[in-house]
Amino acid sequence: MIPVCRLDDLPAGESVRIDTTPPIAVFNADGELYAIDDTCTHQDASLSEGWLEGCLVECPLHAASFDLRTGRPTCLPARRAVRTHRVTVDDGMVHVHVASEVLAEVAAEEEGTAA
Repeated sequence: MIPVCRLDDLPAGESVRIDTTPPIAVFNADGELYAIDDTCTHQDASLSEGWLEGCLVECPLHAASFDLRTGRPTCLPARRAVRTHRVTVDDGMVHVHVASEVLAEVAAEEEGTAA
């Protein structure tokens, strides 16, 4: 579980990037919090810098759009989904629970670099 920020510091319509490996973007979409991998699957661009409209975020580079609820692209040029992560709020603090598959990938990468 990764602490992100105070809920008051993430108003509706805003996002924040967490510099994890891989980076994660947290969005406040009209009061609902969502977390997805921050990098567009079409080309390296930060989705936290994209445009938020309802539960969709548009990549700032080529306008690919992703559904924050599922991570699935809703239009081209993106074809692959981004991972989603669970978000909780405890005592006014926003936390991201990184998907277990991400943790496994990071561990595998670290083992590969240690050898």
